[in-house]
Amino acid sequence: MIMMKALLLISLLLLVGSARAQQIVDIDFKAGVSQPAFTKNFPRVMFDEGHNNYLTRLGRYKPFVNLIELDGYQVVTSRKTFSKESLETFKVLIIADALGAEDVDDAEAGHPAFADNECDAVRDWVKAGGSLLLITDHAPFGGAAEILAKRFGVEMSAGTTRDPALPDGQNWFISSRENKLVLDHAITAGRSDTEKINRVMTFGGQTLKGPEGSAAFLRLSQTAVEAAALPPNKETPAAGQSQAIALRFGKGRVVVLGEASMLNAQVSGRQRAPVGINSPDADNQQLALNIMHWLSGLMK
Repeated sequence: MIMMKALLLISLLLLVGSARAQQIVDIDFKAGVSQPAFTKNFPRVMFDEGHNNYLTRLGRYKPFVNLIELDGYQVVTSRKTFSKESLETFKVLIIADALGAEDVDDAEAGHPAFADNECDAVRDWVKAGGSLLLITDHAPFGGAAEILAKRFGVEMSAGTTRDPALPDGQNWFISSRENKLVLDHAITAGRSDTEKINRVMTFGGQTLKGPEGSAAFLRLSQTAVEAAALPPNKETPAAGQSQAIALRFGKGRVVVLGEASMLNAQVSGRQRAPVGINSPDADNQQLALNIMHWLSGLMK
């Protein structure tokens, strides 16, 4: 048992290290929204920080939070357990990279991040009209979040995705309408042609499978593979698998992402190339806004 935990810890360190090594938050990025979606009646958004979250409102996910606040959302940090009472005054719940332990390199990090009663509370809240944005990532984040995802019929691979066909040194994927990896949905269509999503950068993550009636709006290439979380990290084909799923659940809505950096602003490599919502060559910033617009009911 001790040996298995040691092997798992080494495996997670290698997987996390390879995925994160060349990416850091772009502290110089300044979000801009020319026409905020909300100028009154600002939707209340709960940003969860009560489940060992790797991404926090004022930390690694600050660029995304700044962006949606400029769009008119009132973001509130919460470290409470999920319950009917703690959720009832919010329109949207954002959970970003929750973990089953305090540190990402802990052997228990991939254990469930949420108690059963919390998962039931979130499910019931969404069914009654709430909206959930569940943001996950490569191992160990998928394993920590799958207990909640299953409440909505979403399956997580809990591994780590890569594309061996990419050029050496490139650690991001490109999904576009041209390569048929950006799929039709209200989120990718936007409310007008100016909000249409044509090209998105993602950065590994894990793969997802949604229930019947859900919509996958970002897919992986035919050369993508998935490495299992446990040693020896066997790779299996991930061709056509999804990294982003949207679904209606009762009166509410759910978006699940298998990769977290797509909604963040980062720089990569020695050249500090902008990747994410700060990239001038991708529609990630508009994607972040469109996801929030769909969750808050601005889109059908």
